Amino acid sequence: MRQQQVLALAAWLATIATASAAVSTVEARRLQNAAGVVHVLRAQPDKGIPEKLWDSAACIVVIPGVKKAALGIGGEFGRGVMSCRSGGQWSAPAFMQLAKGSWGLQIGAAEIDLVLLVMNRDGAEKLLRDKVSLGVGASIAAGPVGRAANAATDALLTAEIVSYSRARGAFAGIDISGGVLSADTDSNTDAYGAYVDPKTIVFGSLPAPTEANALLEELKRPVAERPQAEDLNW
Repeated sequence: MRQQQVLALAAWLATIATASAAVSTVEARRLQNAAGVVHVLRAQPDKGIPEKLWDSAACIVVIPGVKKAALGIGGEFGRGVMSCRSGGQWSAPAFMQLAKGSWGLQIGAAEIDLVLLVMNRDGAEKLLRDKVSLGVGASIAAGPVGRAANAATDALLTAEIVSYSRARGAFAGIDISGGVLSADTDSNTDAYGAYVDPKTIVFGSLPAPTEANALLEELKRPVAERPQAEDLNW
């Protein structure tokens, strides 16, 4: 009975917090940019993530426009979103941030779009802990590209996260071991309220902000319904 009371109180607090939350212009742009990355990715099955791998993923993290850190500090920095699926539906997106990876941007690229497929719930829960070091706190491998790239290596079969980057329109697998991923507390508070933690967002049934509709539509739409890559305007 006590546990039921605690859960009821948590749900009540979440409802109150969400009712007063509001997505900022910057956060709305982040959601729009993430939708654009998925739009391009899923429209290019021959040049992007293999469909079989995509269908096996429990969650996705999209970080558009990862840039070199300023002032000569090593590594990269970016902000994005994470959504998980259950019963064919994608969850409301939690806001995430990536900082100080020891990996480098692709040669000649000022920035990249980063896509992480999280292959199971254990991997997703690790990402939602405070400041997870990729490759240490959660296993990660560079993903194969293209429809024919379905032969997985041993590393890929055991990885909790499979990672991809996009620069100059082309997707490629990327090793981002050493990057530190964490929930973006300020943005999650803006969107969902101070009493809602990231696990409640991606594993619960919270309504997504309207600004996330485009992203959720892109995540759930089958590849066959997507426009051809040359028709994209993202």
